[in-house]
Amino acid sequence: MDKEEYALLIQDALKRNECIVLACYCTVRYSGRVESFLEFGDRVVLIKPDNVVIVHQPSGNAPVNYMRPDTDIHAFVKRHNLIIKTSNVKNKDFMSLEIEKVYFFNTHKLEDGQSITVQGTEKDMSDMLYDNPSMVETGFTPVSREEQTTYGFIDVFGTDKDGVLTIVECKRFRADLGAVTQLRRYVEKVKKSKGVDQVRGIIAAPKITGNALKMLEDWGFSFKQVTPPMYLQRFDRDQSRLDAFNNG
Repeated sequence: MDKEEYALLIQDALKRNECIVLACYCTVRYSGRVESFLEFGDRVVLIKPDNVVIVHQPSGNAPVNYMRPDTDIHAFVKRHNLIIKTSNVKNKDFMSLEIEKVYFFNTHKLEDGQSITVQGTEKDMSDMLYDNPSMVETGFTPVSREEQTTYGFIDVFGTDKDGVLTIVECKRFRADLGAVTQLRRYVEKVKKSKGVDQVRGIIAAPKITGNALKMLEDWGFSFKQVTPPMYLQRFDRDQSRLDAFNNG
């Protein structure tokens, strides 16, 4: 197939809102977020029905460059090479591919109306702790979730076994200094709004950095090691042997 035919096929697929995939030997010239030029090399180009354009090199998971939705795309031949010229005036992005060889080319109408299900979020953690308060500590009684303050939402708000107001701040990954200062802002706000002198603060997270733990303890708060619920996880990340994976 010659390059004129490829240009016609691309323009036809764009009119039909099809997904276009091609592997090729090309250059990539881009102007927008930065100015860049990539010399001839093997690339995989993906054009989606919403006119997103993504260019990948043979290795790595990040694109070497991309164009955002609603990009104008034109394919034509110039100096015996296939040119894919793209522009997104709204975002001030411009990208041009000069293609010397096409290794494979395919187009197809793709449809996917599904939404991804994500689990193990901080909301999942707060729901879990609200429903299982003993995971925080014995005697903890949750009162509300997503309690609003001027600084944000408190993940779990309740009282401890002595009736002291207690704030639980959930972090799905490692808690850092930012998490501690955030917790302190919540504590000070609740003290002021409730007119009380004592409010406890607890960070619930799988891990906490050393300096964050020191700051937490210096301010009289505490840390509770809690792992987010992973209802969708099909294997243990700590397993080291392939035959130990759960394939159920």
